[in-house]
Amino acid sequence: MTNEKLYDIAVIGGGLGGLTFALQAIEKGYKVILFEKENYPFHKVCGEYISLESWNFLSNLGVPLASFSLPIIDKLCVTDVLGNAYSFKLPLGGFGVSRFFLDDYLFRLCVEKGVEVIQKTKVNEVNFDKDLFTISFDNKSIKSKIAIGSFGKKSNLDLKFKRSFALAKPNKLNNFIGVKYHIYHSIDEKEIALHNFKNGYCGISQIENNKVCLCYITSANNLNKNEQSIAQMEKMILSENPFLKEIFTNAKFIYEKPLNISQINFQSKSKIENHVFCIGDAAGLIAPLCGNGMSMAMHSSKLAFNRNDSFLRGSISRNEAEKEYLKQWNKHFKKRLFIGKVVQYFFGNNTMTVLFLKAMKKVPFISKWIIKNTHGESF
Repeated sequence: MTNEKLYDIAVIGGGLGGLTFALQAIEKGYKVILFEKENYPFHKVCGEYISLESWNFLSNLGVPLASFSLPIIDKLCVTDVLGNAYSFKLPLGGFGVSRFFLDDYLFRLCVEKGVEVIQKTKVNEVNFDKDLFTISFDNKSIKSKIAIGSFGKKSNLDLKFKRSFALAKPNKLNNFIGVKYHIYHSIDEKEIALHNFKNGYCGISQIENNKVCLCYITSANNLNKNEQSIAQMEKMILSENPFLKEIFTNAKFIYEKPLNISQINFQSKSKIENHVFCIGDAAGLIAPLCGNGMSMAMHSSKLAFNRNDSFLRGSISRNEAEKEYLKQWNKHFKKRLFIGKVVQYFFGNNTMTVLFLKAMKKVPFISKWIIKNTHGESF
């Protein structure tokens, strides 16, 4: 029943963090296996705006971004619940691309370069013993020297590891839902918009092929008050913002039904679980309004790979690799996440949102400081 095949690295989860980690590892000649519970290509609930801090990283991995004619975004428009609009410049800016397209491209690049990708497979157990990991799946198992947790927002492994956030009862930090559509609608391709509504906000920006990504986060309570009907919630709550009302009235929706995810969690998460390096959302990088989680997921993959590369080459111990990863993670993300959570606190509330946005517009230093400190630098 057990396959004793040994790998240098096992990556659990094939999102942006996992795929880019696997590409870095295969380029260095390591034997890599990656597990993904879905089949590529597939859609994910995601804002699909990526900070330009990631451009060079992706290009160096072999993704020809410049050839894709992607929209380059350098403006931010934020509206309050009543529809008052405030515009800001994005000094660094970003680009729009769907996860359906980008993840699939990275997956095909992994396969081309020699990563063993196991699709439509959920990892059931990850055990560490005698300096090796045993990864169990589909009544089989493999062994690896390194295990990378890139299993997203919520996973059966969170419960297996008894992670504190996964065991917590519903509270104000862990009971959110995310909803995403792709639409056709006339918008400024250089602008990303954040439209506030009661207890939530909606991001809208252009992606490839003139499509627009519409993705919003709100409290589960909003859905409960609307008989668990997303359509009713959009009509009764989101459409109180006139910008969102216009979009939901006039846009052409490409999906037959929205893509959604529940129990989104903004609580802090541990970065190492039983010697498994957690990256991306598995490490708590989902928090919105911090630039974007996609860039941070990829950046965390680079930080984790550099430390594990040093370990596999014998220049540092496993314990040293873990300590250095935690140090670098805090250096690059801790402040960014904190500021994003503070900003999030002011969004989705009629009075506080209006006052906060007026302050940002009236005192340009505030908006420049927030934007600078919620975006990273090229890595």
